[in-house]
Amino acid sequence: MSTAPHVPYRLQFSVEVPGTPEQVWEAIATAKGMSAWFLPTDIEEREGGSLHVSMGPGMGSDGHVTGWEPPRRLVYEEDWAALMGKDPDDLSPLTSEFVVEAQSGGTCVVRVTTSGFGTGADWEQEWWDDMGTTWRPSFDVLRLYLARFAGQEAAPLEVSASHAGDERTVWAALRGAFGLGDVGSTVEVRGATGTLESVGERHAVIGLTAPVPGMLSVGVYGEGEGKAGAFVRGHLFSPDAAQYVRREGPGWQAWLQGLPVPA
Repeated sequence: MSTAPHVPYRLQFSVEVPGTPEQVWEAIATAKGMSAWFLPTDIEEREGGSLHVSMGPGMGSDGHVTGWEPPRRLVYEEDWAALMGKDPDDLSPLTSEFVVEAQSGGTCVVRVTTSGFGTGADWEQEWWDDMGTTWRPSFDVLRLYLARFAGQEAAPLEVSASHAGDERTVWAALRGAFGLGDVGSTVEVRGATGTLESVGERHAVIGLTAPVPGMLSVGVYGEGEGKAGAFVRGHLFSPDAAQYVRREGPGWQAWLQGLPVPA
């Protein structure tokens, strides 16, 4: 017998980004824009329109737009139960709201609220805590995108690998392999050069300058049973970017799989 959703969850934060409300809206409410700083996304740009966020081969999140007020407010719902393989009566849809507020000086504040209802299970709170850790750094990528590549289409690079060890251990290994120091320091790995833009508990964002310009997100996520996943996600911008991904993607995958994680 299913339990009606009753336990509320909420994740809320704001970020200041460069650009006009129209430029910010283009980045957060269109397929081209969302795919250029987040995950590959298809969205019908209207109230009631469908939404699909790709999370890897055979994985994704489906939903629909419930609020569409360009260039100020976007709301969409995703099927949390389907995403987690749970009974649809147990988990409410996930609702995400983006509110864009123009500031003086050519910037905007984007206020983000994601909420839903569950059953109060331990895994739900862990899932929301993990979402907070992984969702916020994406907005560092959004800030870089709007500052350097606004309106451009990205060539995506996405590789991941599972490793034995907890998230802290795998993150220490990944951070060491990238040679991540302080924010503002130079990063050089696998022939790529850039600057460390932000670094957190288990996620970093690198602004790439060569061999192709763009942003590189690197981080880890828990998989349970003594394992953690490591990922490298690139949003690359140049006429040569797609060719770079085809040529170097397998090498990045092999490099990540060979990450030396202490036993």
